[in-house]
Amino acid sequence: MPELAEVSRIVHFIRKHLVGKTLSVVQAQNDDIVYGKVGTSAAEFQKAMQGNKIIGAGQQGKYFWITMSKAPHVVMHFGMAGWLKIRDADTYYYRTTKAGDSEWPPKHWKFLLETDETPKTEAAFVDFRRLSRIRLVDCPADDIRKHTPLKENGPDPLLDKDIFTAEWLTNKVKSKKVPIKALLLDQANISGIGNWMGDEVLYHSKIHPEQYSNTLNNEQIIQLHKSIDYVCTTSVDLLADSEKFPEEWLFKHRWGKGKKNQASVLPNGNKIVFLTVGGRTSAVVPAVQRKTGPVAKDVTSDNESDNATKTPANSKRKRTNVKKEDEDEDHAPKRAASKRRIKNEDEAPIKKEELESPNRTSGRRRSARSTK
Repeated sequence: MPELAEVSRIVHFIRKHLVGKTLSVVQAQNDDIVYGKVGTSAAEFQKAMQGNKIIGAGQQGKYFWITMSKAPHVVMHFGMAGWLKIRDADTYYYRTTKAGDSEWPPKHWKFLLETDETPKTEAAFVDFRRLSRIRLVDCPADDIRKHTPLKENGPDPLLDKDIFTAEWLTNKVKSKKVPIKALLLDQANISGIGNWMGDEVLYHSKIHPEQYSNTLNNEQIIQLHKSIDYVCTTSVDLLADSEKFPEEWLFKHRWGKGKKNQASVLPNGNKIVFLTVGGRTSAVVPAVQRKTGPVAKDVTSDNESDNATKTPANSKRKRTNVKKEDEDEDHAPKRAASKRRIKNEDEAPIKKEELESPNRTSGRRRSARSTK
Protein backbone atom coordinates (compact mmCIF):
# COMPACT_ATOMS: atom_id res chain seq x y z
CA MET A 1 0.00 0.00 0.00
CA PRO A 2 1.10 3.62 -0.30
CA GLU A 3 3.62 4.53 2.38
CA LEU A 4 5.13 7.86 3.40
CA ALA A 5 6.90 8.40 0.08
CA GLU A 6 3.93 7.53 -2.15
CA VAL A 7 1.56 9.67 -0.11
CA SER A 8 4.03 12.54 -0.36
CA ARG A 9 3.83 12.12 -4.12
CA ILE A 10 0.08 12.62 -4.19
CA VAL A 11 0.30 15.62 -1.84
CA HIS A 12 2.75 17.13 -4.33
CA PHE A 13 0.22 16.72 -7.15
CA ILE A 14 -2.67 18.07 -5.08
CA ARG A 15 -0.63 21.20 -4.40
CA LYS A 16 0.35 21.45 -8.05
CA HIS A 17 -3.09 20.93 -9.63
CA LEU A 18 -5.80 21.66 -7.04
CA VAL A 19 -4.64 24.14 -4.39
CA GLY A 20 -6.00 27.62 -4.96
CA LYS A 21 -8.98 26.39 -7.00
CA THR A 22 -12.69 26.36 -6.24
CA LEU A 23 -14.72 23.18 -6.65
CA SER A 24 -17.65 23.77 -8.99
CA VAL A 25 -18.77 20.12 -9.21
CA VAL A 26 -18.48 17.50 -6.46
CA GLN A 27 -19.93 14.01 -6.69
CA ALA A 28 -19.60 11.45 -3.91
CA GLN A 29 -20.44 7.76 -4.26
CA ASN A 30 -22.28 6.37 -1.26
CA ASP A 31 -20.08 3.89 0.64
CA ASP A 32 -20.85 3.02 4.24
CA ILE A 33 -17.37 1.57 4.69
CA VAL A 34 -15.00 4.10 3.13
CA TYR A 35 -16.95 7.04 4.57
CA GLY A 36 -19.16 5.40 7.16
CA LYS A 37 -16.47 3.58 9.16
CA VAL A 38 -15.09 6.96 10.21
CA GLY A 39 -18.40 8.70 10.87
CA THR A 40 -18.80 10.53 7.57
CA SER A 41 -21.26 10.04 4.73
CA ALA A 42 -20.90 10.67 1.01
CA ALA A 43 -23.70 13.23 1.22
CA GLU A 44 -21.93 15.14 3.99
CA PHE A 45 -18.69 15.11 2.04
CA GLN A 46 -20.39 16.39 -1.11
CA LYS A 47 -22.17 19.19 0.76
CA ALA A 48 -18.97 20.31 2.52
CA MET A 49 -16.86 20.37 -0.66
CA GLN A 50 -19.33 21.83 -3.16
CA GLY A 51 -18.39 25.44 -3.95
CA ASN A 52 -15.54 25.39 -1.41
CA LYS A 53 -11.99 26.44 -2.25
CA ILE A 54 -8.94 24.23 -1.72
CA ILE A 55 -6.27 26.23 0.09
CA GLY A 56 -3.72 23.59 1.06
CA ALA A 57 -2.66 19.97 1.47
CA GLY A 58 -0.58 18.18 4.07
CA GLN A 59 0.60 14.81 5.31
CA GLN A 60 1.50 12.84 8.41
CA GLY A 61 2.93 9.48 7.45
CA LYS A 62 0.32 7.51 5.48
CA TYR A 63 -2.45 10.02 6.20
CA PHE A 64 -2.98 13.15 4.13
CA TRP A 65 -5.48 15.99 4.09
CA ILE A 66 -6.92 18.73 1.96
CA THR A 67 -7.63 22.02 3.72
CA MET A 68 -10.53 24.11 2.55
CA SER A 69 -11.30 27.83 2.72
CA LYS A 70 -13.88 26.96 5.37
CA ALA A 71 -14.14 23.92 7.66
CA PRO A 72 -14.64 21.00 7.63
CA HIS A 73 -11.48 19.68 6.00
CA VAL A 74 -10.86 16.26 4.43
CA VAL A 75 -8.48 13.70 6.02
CA MET A 76 -7.79 10.51 4.06
CA HIS A 77 -5.67 7.41 3.79
CA PHE A 78 -5.45 4.98 0.91
CA GLY A 79 -5.73 1.63 2.67
CA MET A 80 -4.36 -1.17 0.50
CA ALA A 81 -5.44 -0.06 -2.96
CA GLY A 82 -6.74 3.51 -2.90
CA TRP A 83 -5.38 6.42 -4.88
CA LEU A 84 -6.21 9.93 -6.02
CA LYS A 85 -6.22 10.31 -9.79
CA ILE A 86 -5.96 13.70 -11.49
CA ARG A 87 -7.03 13.64 -15.08
CA ASP A 88 -4.13 14.01 -17.53
CA ALA A 89 -1.59 14.15 -14.67
CA ASP A 90 1.06 11.53 -13.96
CA THR A 91 0.11 10.98 -10.33
CA TYR A 92 0.72 7.24 -10.07
CA TYR A 93 4.10 5.99 -8.94
CA TYR A 94 4.01 2.98 -11.28
CA ARG A 95 3.21 2.36 -14.92
CA THR A 96 0.34 0.43 -16.40
CA THR A 97 -0.59 -0.45 -19.94
CA LYS A 98 -4.18 -1.48 -19.26
CA ALA A 99 -6.54 0.32 -21.61
CA GLY A 100 -9.22 0.71 -18.95
CA ASP A 101 -6.91 2.69 -16.69
CA SER A 102 -7.18 5.76 -18.91
CA GLU A 103 -11.00 5.94 -18.84
CA TRP A 104 -12.76 8.81 -17.10
CA PRO A 105 -14.43 8.79 -14.74
CA PRO A 106 -12.39 5.85 -13.49
CA LYS A 107 -13.92 2.68 -12.10
CA HIS A 108 -14.44 2.32 -8.35
CA TRP A 109 -14.48 6.07 -7.71
CA LYS A 110 -15.53 7.33 -4.30
CA PHE A 111 -15.60 11.02 -5.15
CA LEU A 112 -15.15 13.17 -8.25
CA LEU A 113 -14.03 16.80 -8.20
CA GLU A 114 -14.11 19.49 -10.90
CA THR A 115 -12.72 23.01 -10.57
CA ASP A 116 -14.40 26.15 -11.88
CA GLU A 117 -11.52 27.27 -14.08
CA THR A 118 -11.09 26.90 -17.85
CA PRO A 119 -9.76 24.42 -18.65
CA LYS A 120 -11.06 22.64 -15.59
CA THR A 121 -9.09 20.24 -13.40
CA GLU A 122 -10.72 16.89 -12.60
CA ALA A 123 -9.76 14.55 -9.78
CA ALA A 124 -11.08 11.20 -8.55
CA PHE A 125 -10.49 9.17 -5.40
CA VAL A 126 -10.57 5.46 -6.35
CA ASP A 127 -10.50 2.27 -4.30
CA PHE A 128 -11.91 -1.09 -5.38
CA ARG A 129 -10.90 -2.78 -2.12
CA ARG A 130 -12.75 -0.34 0.12
CA LEU A 131 -9.99 -0.27 2.75
CA SER A 132 -9.32 3.44 2.31
CA ARG A 133 -10.96 6.02 4.58
CA ILE A 134 -12.36 9.49 3.86
CA ARG A 135 -13.47 11.65 6.77
CA LEU A 136 -14.40 15.24 7.52
CA VAL A 137 -12.62 17.02 10.38
CA ASP A 138 -14.33 20.16 11.66
CA CYS A 139 -11.57 22.29 13.15
CA PRO A 140 -9.17 25.09 12.19
CA ALA A 141 -6.77 23.92 9.48
CA ASP A 142 -3.78 24.28 11.79
CA ASP A 143 -5.37 21.89 14.31
CA ILE A 144 -5.95 18.91 12.01
CA ARG A 145 -3.09 16.94 13.56
CA LYS A 146 -4.57 17.42 17.02
CA HIS A 147 -7.63 15.37 16.03
CA THR A 148 -8.30 11.68 15.43
CA PRO A 149 -6.77 9.79 13.68
CA LEU A 150 -3.57 11.79 13.45
CA LYS A 151 -3.18 12.44 17.16
CA GLU A 152 -3.08 8.69 17.86
CA ASN A 153 -0.16 8.10 15.47
CA GLY A 154 3.54 8.59 16.08
CA PRO A 155 5.75 11.36 14.71
CA ASP A 156 6.44 11.69 11.00
CA PRO A 157 10.22 11.17 10.43
CA LEU A 158 10.42 14.14 8.05
CA LEU A 159 7.71 16.47 9.32
CA ASP A 160 8.60 16.07 13.00
CA LYS A 161 12.38 16.17 13.04
CA ASP A 162 12.28 18.11 16.31
CA ILE A 163 10.56 15.11 17.93
CA PHE A 164 11.98 12.27 15.90
CA THR A 165 15.54 12.50 17.19
CA ALA A 166 18.10 9.76 17.80
CA GLU A 167 17.48 10.12 21.54
CA TRP A 168 13.71 9.77 21.09
CA LEU A 169 14.17 6.69 18.90
CA THR A 170 16.57 5.14 21.42
CA ASN A 171 14.03 5.50 24.21
CA LYS A 172 11.23 4.12 22.03
CA VAL A 173 13.22 1.11 20.79
CA LYS A 174 14.57 0.16 24.19
CA SER A 175 11.17 0.49 25.88
CA LYS A 176 9.61 -2.31 23.82
CA LYS A 177 10.34 -6.00 23.35
CA VAL A 178 9.06 -6.68 19.84
CA PRO A 179 10.80 -7.55 16.56
CA ILE A 180 12.31 -4.30 15.30
CA LYS A 181 10.47 -4.64 11.96
CA ALA A 182 7.15 -4.86 13.83
CA LEU A 183 8.03 -1.74 15.80
CA LEU A 184 8.74 0.19 12.60
CA LEU A 185 5.47 -0.90 10.99
CA ASP A 186 3.31 0.11 13.95
CA GLN A 187 1.97 3.56 13.07
CA ALA A 188 1.42 4.32 16.76
CA ASN A 189 5.22 4.42 17.05
CA ILE A 190 6.29 6.09 13.81
CA SER A 191 4.05 7.47 11.07
CA GLY A 192 4.57 6.44 7.47
CA ILE A 193 6.92 3.45 7.43
CA GLY A 194 5.38 0.41 5.77
CA ASN A 195 6.70 -2.86 4.41
CA TRP A 196 9.14 -1.88 1.68
CA MET A 197 10.42 1.20 3.53
CA GLY A 198 10.92 -0.84 6.70
CA ASP A 199 12.94 -3.44 4.80
CA GLU A 200 15.03 -0.75 3.11
CA VAL A 201 15.74 0.99 6.40
CA LEU A 202 16.81 -2.22 8.15
CA TYR A 203 18.99 -3.25 5.22
CA HIS A 204 20.88 0.05 5.33
CA SER A 205 21.07 -0.23 9.11
CA LYS A 206 22.45 -3.80 8.89
CA ILE A 207 19.82 -4.93 11.39
CA HIS A 208 17.92 -8.20 11.19
CA PRO A 209 14.13 -7.57 11.18
CA GLU A 210 13.39 -10.33 13.71
CA GLN A 211 15.73 -9.10 16.41
CA TYR A 212 14.03 -7.84 19.54
CA SER A 213 14.07 -4.05 19.63
CA ASN A 214 15.29 -3.81 23.22
CA THR A 215 18.43 -5.83 22.39
CA LEU A 216 19.78 -3.30 19.91
CA ASN A 217 22.77 -1.31 21.15
CA ASN A 218 23.10 2.47 20.98
CA GLU A 219 25.30 2.36 17.89
CA GLN A 220 22.74 0.27 16.01
CA ILE A 221 19.90 2.61 17.00
CA ILE A 222 21.84 5.69 15.91
CA GLN A 223 22.43 4.02 12.55
CA LEU A 224 18.74 3.07 12.40
CA HIS A 225 17.81 6.73 12.90
CA LYS A 226 20.19 7.80 10.12
CA SER A 227 18.82 5.13 7.78
CA ILE A 228 15.21 6.15 8.41
CA ASP A 229 16.08 9.74 7.55
CA TYR A 230 18.05 8.67 4.46
CA VAL A 231 15.40 6.34 3.02
CA CYS A 232 12.50 8.68 3.76
CA THR A 233 14.25 11.81 2.48
CA THR A 234 15.57 10.18 -0.68
CA SER A 235 12.31 8.47 -1.66
CA VAL A 236 10.26 11.62 -0.99
CA ASP A 237 12.68 13.84 -2.93
CA LEU A 238 12.28 11.43 -5.87
CA LEU A 239 8.45 11.50 -5.52
CA ALA A 240 8.44 7.73 -4.86
CA ASP A 241 9.57 7.07 -8.44
CA SER A 242 11.34 3.77 -7.92
CA GLU A 243 13.01 3.94 -11.32
CA LYS A 244 15.06 6.81 -9.88
CA PHE A 245 15.94 5.09 -6.61
CA PRO A 246 19.68 4.46 -6.04
CA GLU A 247 20.81 1.31 -7.81
CA GLU A 248 22.28 -0.15 -4.62
CA TRP A 249 18.93 -0.08 -2.80
CA LEU A 250 17.40 -3.38 -1.79
CA PHE A 251 14.20 -2.22 -3.44
CA LYS A 252 15.74 -2.38 -6.90
CA HIS A 253 16.52 -6.10 -6.62
CA ARG A 254 13.92 -7.70 -4.35
CA TRP A 255 11.19 -8.38 -6.86
CA GLY A 256 12.48 -11.66 -8.22
CA LYS A 257 10.53 -13.48 -5.53
CA GLY A 258 8.05 -15.92 -7.04
CA LYS A 259 9.35 -15.55 -10.59
CA LYS A 260 10.30 -18.80 -12.28
CA ASN A 261 14.05 -19.42 -12.44
CA GLN A 262 14.79 -15.95 -11.10
CA ALA A 263 16.47 -15.60 -7.74
CA SER A 264 16.45 -12.37 -5.76
CA VAL A 265 20.05 -11.24 -5.41
CA LEU A 266 21.96 -8.01 -5.14
CA PRO A 267 24.49 -7.03 -7.83
CA ASN A 268 27.32 -8.16 -5.54
CA GLY A 269 25.80 -11.65 -5.38
CA ASN A 270 24.38 -11.39 -1.86
CA LYS A 271 21.19 -13.40 -1.61
CA ILE A 272 17.84 -11.88 -0.66
CA VAL A 273 15.60 -14.14 1.42
CA PHE A 274 12.01 -13.65 2.54
CA LEU A 275 10.72 -14.07 6.08
CA THR A 276 7.45 -13.31 7.83
CA VAL A 277 7.91 -10.77 10.61
CA GLY A 278 4.99 -9.15 12.41
CA GLY A 279 2.64 -10.75 9.91
CA ARG A 280 4.42 -9.16 6.94
CA THR A 281 6.72 -10.57 4.30
CA SER A 282 10.20 -9.12 4.83
CA ALA A 283 13.10 -9.04 2.38
CA VAL A 284 16.39 -9.69 4.17
CA VAL A 285 20.04 -9.94 3.13
CA PRO A 286 21.53 -12.40 5.68
CA ALA A 287 25.12 -11.61 4.67
CA VAL A 288 24.58 -8.03 5.80
CA GLN A 289 21.78 -8.21 8.37
CA ARG A 290 23.27 -10.41 11.08
CA LYS A 291 21.46 -11.28 14.28
CA THR A 292 23.28 -9.69 17.20
CA GLY A 293 20.74 -10.58 19.88
CA PRO A 294 17.62 -12.65 20.65
CA VAL A 295 14.88 -12.85 18.06
CA ALA A 296 11.17 -13.61 18.21
CA LYS A 297 11.59 -16.81 16.22
CA ASP A 298 14.52 -18.18 14.30
CA VAL A 299 14.46 -18.66 10.55
CA THR A 300 13.82 -22.10 9.09
CA SER A 301 13.42 -21.03 5.48
CA ASP A 302 15.39 -23.16 3.03
CA ASN A 303 16.89 -20.08 1.44
CA GLU A 304 18.24 -18.62 4.69
CA SER A 305 21.99 -18.23 4.83
CA ASP A 306 24.12 -20.37 7.12
CA ASN A 307 24.99 -17.17 8.96
CA ALA A 308 21.58 -17.25 10.66
CA THR A 309 21.17 -19.24 13.87
CA LYS A 310 18.74 -22.17 13.51
CA THR A 311 16.45 -23.27 16.31
CA PRO A 312 16.41 -27.03 17.10
CA ALA A 313 13.42 -28.76 15.52
CA ASN A 314 12.14 -30.09 18.84
CA SER A 315 12.15 -26.72 20.59
CA LYS A 316 9.10 -24.50 20.95
CA ARG A 317 9.19 -21.27 19.05
CA LYS A 318 7.70 -18.18 20.51
CA ARG A 319 5.72 -16.14 18.03
CA THR A 320 5.47 -12.42 18.61
CA ASN A 321 2.81 -10.68 16.57
CA VAL A 322 1.89 -7.06 16.14
CA LYS A 323 -1.55 -6.12 17.40
CA LYS A 324 -4.39 -6.80 14.97
CA GLU A 325 -4.36 -4.16 12.30
CA ASP A 326 -7.23 -1.75 12.35
CA GLU A 327 -8.51 -0.95 8.88
CA ASP A 328 -9.07 2.67 9.83
CA GLU A 329 -5.84 3.40 11.66
CA ASP A 330 -3.87 1.72 8.92
CA HIS A 331 -1.01 -0.39 10.24
CA ALA A 332 -0.87 -2.39 7.00
CA PRO A 333 1.92 -2.19 4.43
CA LYS A 334 1.38 -0.56 1.08
CA ARG A 335 -0.69 -1.95 -1.76
CA ALA A 336 0.62 -3.82 -4.74
CA ALA A 337 1.64 -2.25 -8.01
CA SER A 338 2.68 -3.19 -11.52
CA LYS A 339 6.03 -4.49 -12.69
CA ARG A 340 7.64 -1.12 -13.39
CA ARG A 341 6.95 0.37 -9.99
CA ILE A 342 6.27 -0.55 -6.41
CA LYS A 343 4.96 -4.07 -5.73
CA ASN A 344 3.82 -5.95 -2.66
CA GLU A 345 4.39 -9.60 -1.79
CA ASP A 346 1.68 -9.93 0.83
CA GLU A 347 -1.50 -8.23 -0.32
CA ALA A 348 -4.49 -9.17 1.79
CA PRO A 349 -7.21 -11.39 0.31
CA ILE A 350 -10.39 -9.76 -0.91
CA LYS A 351 -13.01 -9.65 1.82
CA LYS A 352 -16.76 -10.20 1.60
CA GLU A 353 -17.45 -6.53 2.28
CA GLU A 354 -15.35 -5.60 -0.76
CA LEU A 355 -17.41 -7.88 -2.97
CA GLU A 356 -20.49 -6.00 -1.81
CA SER A 357 -19.10 -2.64 -2.97
CA PRO A 358 -21.81 -0.57 -4.65
CA ASN A 359 -19.57 0.15 -7.63
CA ARG A 360 -17.46 -2.99 -7.84
CA THR A 361 -17.28 -4.45 -11.33
CA SER A 362 -14.75 -7.27 -10.98
CA GLY A 363 -12.81 -9.26 -8.43
CA ARG A 364 -9.35 -8.45 -9.76
CA ARG A 365 -7.10 -5.84 -8.19
CA ARG A 366 -7.12 -2.69 -10.21
CA SER A 367 -3.75 -1.26 -11.16
CA ALA A 368 -5.08 2.17 -12.10
CA ARG A 369 -3.07 5.04 -13.45
CA SER A 370 -3.61 7.59 -16.17
CA THR A 371 -1.12 7.05 -18.94
CA LYS A 372 0.63 9.86 -20.66
